[in-house]
Amino acid sequence: MSAPRLEIDLNKIYHNAHTLVERLKAKGISISGVTKAFLGMPEITSTLLQAGIHTLGDSRIENIEAMRNAAVKAPIMLIRSPMLSNVERVVRHADISLNTEMDVILKLSAAAQRMDRSHGIVLMVELGDLREGIMKEDLESVVAELLSLPNIELKGIGTNLACRSGVSPDTNNMAELSGLADSIETTFGITLDIVSGGNSANLTWALSDADPGRVNHLRLGEALLLGCEPLHRQAISGLYTDAFTLVAEVIESKTKPSQAWGTFAQSAFDLNPTIKANQGHISQTVLAIGHQDTDPAGLKPPSGVEILGASSDHLIVDSGHNMPIGSEIRFQPNYSALVRAMTSPFVAKVPYGENTPSDNTTSYAN
Repeated sequence: MSAPRLEIDLNKIYHNAHTLVERLKAKGISISGVTKAFLGMPEITSTLLQAGIHTLGDSRIENIEAMRNAAVKAPIMLIRSPMLSNVERVVRHADISLNTEMDVILKLSAAAQRMDRSHGIVLMVELGDLREGIMKEDLESVVAELLSLPNIELKGIGTNLACRSGVSPDTNNMAELSGLADSIETTFGITLDIVSGGNSANLTWALSDADPGRVNHLRLGEALLLGCEPLHRQAISGLYTDAFTLVAEVIESKTKPSQAWGTFAQSAFDLNPTIKANQGHISQTVLAIGHQDTDPAGLKPPSGVEILGASSDHLIVDSGHNMPIGSEIRFQPNYSALVRAMTSPFVAKVPYGENTPSDNTTSYAN
């Protein structure tokens, strides 16, 4: 089998998705399965839908178009504010988009009129993380203008936390979002179908004993795929954390000094490369994968292997012993490493399983 490759266990993804659907359903919260990390790959998309997720979300219109071309009929939400240059494509292929700018919403309305379609809008509100969002004091005026537009339907409001500044979703900011939803409904005499609390970082709050209030929707990606929450990268009880395995092939394995020598300057990807303490000679192994394929800092090596460094095409490890040329080492990727590996055309993607729960529960996170 070719390398490098991502081996993708669909049974484990099914289990993670189905488990979270059921747990959050008990709290009155639905899920949009975020497909951006795997570029809308049909096998994984199908797995999420079979697991009970009814709507999908992606930040790239190209991925949404790919899913539509693969005959995905489920509702899809564009989870990044649309670019003005893409409004026609957004209206044609996405059912709902997250928005913060009236200039964009006006163009979406015009495009929807030309296509004789209705397009749903979720207004994103700034609650402290300072990525995207309408300031609270401006929200009512935006709603008033939006409600006057043809072919545009206000579906709800939402927020995003933890992605830029690390602000955690908690009882206070989720209650604030609920209060804003109540205020909009009272002021304008409307009902908001969606109050979207955020992403996988919301799960610590959502799965606690906290009252979800009006929050009835989350946009989940990392938790479904990797079984962990992004705030502290802690495993979620009962979920698989190893649905993805990145496999790389050995192209050199030699006994070498542990310290480089010569006159030092910047390395290819590190302005100030770390000079390790002298450990004598080590078994240094070079693998045919690098920064162009993944995030080396996001790879967890197997026991007994230590990652020493990487360039664009090479990953250098201390393997503990010299390895046969052509042999392979298997790594567990974090979210950053997964996204880059899925995006790289040089990494083969190998899904397996039958989109059903696995009987083997021994590798669940506890």
